[in-house]
Amino acid sequence: MNEMFHNLDDVQKKHIENEIRAMTFTKNFRSATAEEWYVFLPSYKDPLSGGAVGKVIIHYNLYGNKDVFINTTVVYDDPALHKKEASPLIYYLSEEIINRLVGYADTLLSVHAGLNSYQAEFLAED
Repeated sequence: MNEMFHNLDDVQKKHIENEIRAMTFTKNFRSATAEEWYVFLPSYKDPLSGGAVGKVIIHYNLYGNKDVFINTTVVYDDPALHKKEASPLIYYLSEEIINRLVGYADTLLSVHAGLNSYQAEFLAED
């Protein structure tokens, strides 16, 4: 984990590690160009359904060249994850989602989590 993780207190680090360790996924949909996954965390839920805390949508091109990015969108539904203090958790959860579901491909990431929304670019190592 990066420098931001070292600046967290032990309680925050343990919470992040526990959520990542317990994170699970269910694939909801797959087409020739996209996948949709539901994300489940032990401490967070969708407030309406009580189910998955979020959704991951991965758009890819099976026929493209290696310079085409995979576009990934992560949407977190639990309002607790929209608060600024959840920012480190959102960052590490989203990074782990990319590592598990996309792997080491070139990826444009868009995260929707209230005040913690951001965009990032992951580049595969040459």
